[in-house]
Amino acid sequence: MTAMTLHRWRALVVALGVSASATAAPAPPFQPMFDQARQHYALPGLVMAVVEDGQVVYQHTAGERRIGTGEAIDENTLFKIASNSKAMTAALLARLVDRGALRWDDPVIRYLPQFRMHDPWVTDHMQVRDLLIHNSGLGLGAGDLMLWPEPNAFTRQDILAGLAHLKPVTSFRSGYAYDNLMYVVAGEVAARAGGKPYDQLLREEVFVPLGMQRCQVGAWSVAAVGNVAQPHARRDGRTVVTQPDADTSPDLASMAAGGIRCSLNDMTRWMQVLLDPARVPGWLSDTQRRALWTAHMPMPIGARQRQWDNAHFSAYGYGWRLSDLDGQWKVAHTGTLSGMYSSLALLPDRHVGVVVLINADAEDARTALMQAALRHYTAPDDTRGVLDYARLLRDEQQHRRHSGHVRPDTRARTPASLQTTAAWQGRYRDPWLGPASVCPRDGQLRFQVEKSPQLQGTVMQVGGRWLVQWDTLGADAEPWLQPQPGTPPTLALRAIDPDIDFSYDYQDLQFTRLGDCP
Repeated sequence: MTAMTLHRWRALVVALGVSASATAAPAPPFQPMFDQARQHYALPGLVMAVVEDGQVVYQHTAGERRIGTGEAIDENTLFKIASNSKAMTAALLARLVDRGALRWDDPVIRYLPQFRMHDPWVTDHMQVRDLLIHNSGLGLGAGDLMLWPEPNAFTRQDILAGLAHLKPVTSFRSGYAYDNLMYVVAGEVAARAGGKPYDQLLREEVFVPLGMQRCQVGAWSVAAVGNVAQPHARRDGRTVVTQPDADTSPDLASMAAGGIRCSLNDMTRWMQVLLDPARVPGWLSDTQRRALWTAHMPMPIGARQRQWDNAHFSAYGYGWRLSDLDGQWKVAHTGTLSGMYSSLALLPDRHVGVVVLINADAEDARTALMQAALRHYTAPDDTRGVLDYARLLRDEQQHRRHSGHVRPDTRARTPASLQTTAAWQGRYRDPWLGPASVCPRDGQLRFQVEKSPQLQGTVMQVGGRWLVQWDTLGADAEPWLQPQPGTPPTLALRAIDPDIDFSYDYQDLQFTRLGDCP
């Protein structure tokens, strides 16, 4: 029941002379949705909030920060919000535009003279606004292996240097392809224009004025801050913690694109201010608020979006995806990191916002729960719930499998022979990912990227092909390893799983042999 509906129901009760205390109001629909999502997908932790007309009409938390410990999640538990960070980076830039510190159409090289794209013309003409709308001409997720998996040793300067080696797949501004590296550049532009490091600016310009008291960015002490959810994944039929935090969270190169952590209370406050600017008068001008939610880059409409949402348009604003849901304006974004999923959606004309945070690999749970929650407002007569959307998602996946879009069976694998692979063992280098090696160690052939500790594993043979079996990443992230003869020899990586996360942009790599193993 919405706040407005509840108000009208109470008024009707009074008009009819019926005692409100004697008549039970209909139960809010969100708790059954929450429970179904958590139980159906066996989530270690889940939090959700719904804002309507400025009020929190639903908030609930359940589960553990780290499975098996009994450490309960609450409304102040920190989650990785992943790409929901992008909207905060865009808001920071909008604040700087309001202040006159920069303009959206300023060239990037005005603030970062070292900035280089593969095409010199694009370098000269890339504007600040272009950094936010995924129109660079780079392929989907190009260069993301410099950001994830975390932790790694890539710096923001490494990313700026690596951009020049990433070849475009389309012409500049001709189409949409989701990109994270441009948001890293945007964070550096903000730092240069604002005269302070990105993390300090974000705290001063966004977190503090909006009252988002628990949000963390930059380097911070996990031990001192406390109450931090850990990422989880399914491994061998069990839910386990993956890549847990150390005592200190480092100053991540990815923070402007997806490195912020916030609590449910923080994200609820974020929604309230976005939906009602009067909560923090003057924080953003009306002009810049409109700029954030203006359709700057058309996006393709997928089959599911047409079928589920009856969508007629889809576009990217500054840090936000814009579309229509049952004829109503929707402003939204999701966040995806290994073991952490988030989703935030606003219906601005209804003054409604919904946020979901999960500490697990839970794309389907996020999708089904958010869809059911939003359609409570946009299609109240539709009785489909979380389990119905879960079935639709399962049917989609079965259809893909029946269409041959499946991961090849690689279970019949054996360690690669050191003798058979001797000709292409050695030290290698990729122009943007840097040094790597394929060398014997303890009787096995090991592949290792120098700056990315998570990208190391054992070379295995499957029939006449080789793959890398990562030490800490799941099988869904494994690549084929393809030695290519030449002078000098080269190595290529290619995804095995056709549904691999696009941030594993193996197709953009080309390792050239430098010399023998040490």
